[in-house]
Amino acid sequence: MRRRLQTLFQRKCKVSLLFLLFLALLVHLVMDLVLPAACRRCGCDMEALKALGVPSGSPVLAGPKKLNLRILQDFSGSNSSLEKSSQLQGRAGELGHQRQHGEGNTGRTERSKLEALFEHPLYNIPVPAVTETDKLFVVNPMEKFSLRSSGSDEWVSSSKAETLLPTGKTAYDTYPAWLKFHVGINRHELYPRRDPLMPTLLRDLATQRIVSSVQKSGGTQLKLIMTFPNFGQALFKPMKQTRDQETPIDFFYFSDFERHNAEIAAFHLDRILDFRRIPPVSGRLVNITKEIRDITTDKKLAKTFFISPAGNVCFYGECSYYCSTEHALCGKPDRLEGSMAALLPDKTLAKRRSWRSPWRRSYHKSKKAEWELNPNYCAQVRQTPPYDRGHRLLDLIDMTVLDFLMGNMDRHHYETFEKFGNDTFLLHLDNGRGFGTHSRDELSILAPLQQCCSIKKSTYLRLQLLATPSYRLSDLLREALATDPLAPVLAEPHLRALDRRLGKVLAAVGHCLAGAAHPDKVLVDDVGSRV
Repeated sequence: MRRRLQTLFQRKCKVSLLFLLFLALLVHLVMDLVLPAACRRCGCDMEALKALGVPSGSPVLAGPKKLNLRILQDFSGSNSSLEKSSQLQGRAGELGHQRQHGEGNTGRTERSKLEALFEHPLYNIPVPAVTETDKLFVVNPMEKFSLRSSGSDEWVSSSKAETLLPTGKTAYDTYPAWLKFHVGINRHELYPRRDPLMPTLLRDLATQRIVSSVQKSGGTQLKLIMTFPNFGQALFKPMKQTRDQETPIDFFYFSDFERHNAEIAAFHLDRILDFRRIPPVSGRLVNITKEIRDITTDKKLAKTFFISPAGNVCFYGECSYYCSTEHALCGKPDRLEGSMAALLPDKTLAKRRSWRSPWRRSYHKSKKAEWELNPNYCAQVRQTPPYDRGHRLLDLIDMTVLDFLMGNMDRHHYETFEKFGNDTFLLHLDNGRGFGTHSRDELSILAPLQQCCSIKKSTYLRLQLLATPSYRLSDLLREALATDPLAPVLAEPHLRALDRRLGKVLAAVGHCLAGAAHPDKVLVDDVGSRV
């Protein structure tokens, strides 16, 4: 009898224990399902969850950030590795840190440094009012631009096109982006600071169908002029070096390669410095077969195509340097990177004058230029037109700053629009020999600044701004280049070199100020009360 009671009691204990375990499991599941949902609906905070008795280490208290991070770690892709998983975790942590310390409880993402820069007062100094005589072109407001519906590449003038425009439209609205860019050029700037046209123009350079490719005459290295169906044209410079290659230290500046990524980076750097004197440039991946060889009408170019032993399509064209089988441009197998720069208006429509730079190098292996031998050379330049009046010399020193930051030693000439005389900006063209080295700085590029000890006050103030952590130059250029189709455009060492070189520019100005009896002659006021 006693044994039966013991057996019955043990059975009841086991059933009760199993029931209690099941009940505990059920309560745990209910808490996991109900509490997070309630928190999302009611917006309850961490203190409220603690008041409900949820342990401090519970995943419920960890919030959605940790839960999302676990999802990233568990389902990061079928071919993922531990390295990729850790990168995702690191990026998520960085975003969390930025939101926590940068935006607080506002729930907004971190602000773009580039957007903040262009909203800064120094980037909103009013430009002089543009009159009719300040415009490069005076446009007939009734002249329309369109292509025949048949698909032929013909510009239909207002005499052939419909006289009525869609409601709310003007003749200007019918212009393609490249023509609007040309029409917008004036005495003071190549394009405005907040140009709504720029994204469209850059996209066209990267994506418009190419209907013609011919070699550009002149120049030392191969360049092509490419035409689009809407009559827009771009200057194509092909890739010759990889991102991480540096110009050998024994190379002369006049025999250096012209780099496609330098053209892209120079445009964005020029814009960040608020010069806006370089035509828009975008990267593009070109099909050598379909977009060059099969459509070219240039017989000299056509005969230089061949298939390499590796099966890649190659060509080399005709030019002074690096146009041979040994220096051929080869695709992979027919894809080739390059820069696409918007062409300026044809010189028959808008004449340009070419000026020899006073600080031009000798372009000789042993000879030196006069400015390299005469420390008082600037005094001579100041007495020579057009540098004896106006802002021409200061504009040239602006160009010097740009060239030093990107390491360009090849600035032998510059151009201006002839219509505007001497009272206009300089065009910063042909920047392909920039960004060749990052491990050394060529201080001789700064000779105009060091010898003349003058710089625009607005330029100096912006350079000071770009040396601060909130507007660090390397961060801004990195952000700007991230939107290019060929990103990353520059290797990180080149970006870091910008900050180092910027410090040297500011040090040069500081040295001039320290020895100046009249600081206003060093920092020439070009802003007055506008800032």
